[in-house]
Amino acid sequence: MALTPAASIDAFFETPKITCALTYTRLDVQGIIASVQDGAAGATAIFIGTTRNSFKGKTVTRLEYQAYSSLAIKTMSTIAQSAINSASRSQHQPPHPESSIVPPIIKCAVHHRLGTVPIGEPSIVIVVSSPHRKEAFIACEEILEEVKRKAQIWKREYYEGEDENEAEWKANT
Repeated sequence: MALTPAASIDAFFETPKITCALTYTRLDVQGIIASVQDGAAGATAIFIGTTRNSFKGKTVTRLEYQAYSSLAIKTMSTIAQSAINSASRSQHQPPHPESSIVPPIIKCAVHHRLGTVPIGEPSIVIVVSSPHRKEAFIACEEILEEVKRKAQIWKREYYEGEDENEAEWKANT
């Protein structure tokens, strides 16, 4: 069994619009979805990345994730805030500023699993609520791609029939 680096620990960040988590605990998909629900949300986009059983013709037995958690959680929250800031208003909403106008993105949650993630279990869950589907889908994909590109999270794949001591750490791309 691998030792957990001191920097790879559970981490949590929350504002009224953003929730980010790094955890060794199994991800509670329904709880994460519920965390972004809002009466003004007409759409909720959800991405659930799961451990699959094969990669490039090899049988995967499990994945392991580690992070530089204190930095990764900040990176994840910055990415989520950037997605909120860059969201454009739907054509369904008038462009004039009124206090009753709902923002293009209402809430978002980004949760990433650490440690061993067996086949079929979620390793990342991203959920975005919005008045309209287009903004939710765009923000959800933007968050996913940026987390994979920028967050200080690394993945180790274990393959059937291969020496576990030779499994290599990879960037989480």
